[in-house]
Amino acid sequence: MTEIIQMFILGFLIGLTGALAPGPTLIATINASLKGGWTMGPRVTLGHIAVEILMVVLIIAGLTVLIGGYSWLIAIIGGTALVIFGILTILESRHVQISPSFPAPAPDEKSRSGPFISGAVTSISNPYFWLWWLTVGSSLMIGAYAGGILSAGAFILGHWGADLGWFTLVSVSIHKGRFFLGEWEYRWTLAVCGVFLVLFGGYYLVSI
Repeated sequence: MTEIIQMFILGFLIGLTGALAPGPTLIATINASLKGGWTMGPRVTLGHIAVEILMVVLIIAGLTVLIGGYSWLIAIIGGTALVIFGILTILESRHVQISPSFPAPAPDEKSRSGPFISGAVTSISNPYFWLWWLTVGSSLMIGAYAGGILSAGAFILGHWGADLGWFTLVSVSIHKGRFFLGEWEYRWTLAVCGVFLVLFGGYYLVSI
């Protein structure tokens, strides 16, 4: 049980570092929330999760068979990618801006049918999404799956929990008319996540 809890927390922390990074899915959440209210965040996230479910199935069902004795190589690539992503996150935190500077349009009923598709499309079209899952994501999922299906399930649920929690907070705050984090606080939060990625990536490499 302790290992499962640890994997859930790890999945949440790793997922949060990815969710916080500005990207197409965040923009889709902001735009949808301006049009349709606070429920748009969870709906966009569900579209994102649907795509990730396919990635997880492919990793567990296919890559574990193809990789075989090369899991150590995947671990090296994953650990190195974590460090690189962490450094890039720290650098990005110095000048990142996410506060919307455009006026909120009037609510549109048609917009309520599109957030799920927006979440899926922005995920598929984001190069960072593919790069992350083909390096860091696959490495961590394979490592979690080595501890059993429950361990892998705890990791991915933690990962999705971070996505759902973050994008819901964004949509709620946008719906209320302001972002709940100021620019300074957001930059520091992103920088801390970057440091975590670097430290965890280093630990991952040392533990191989």
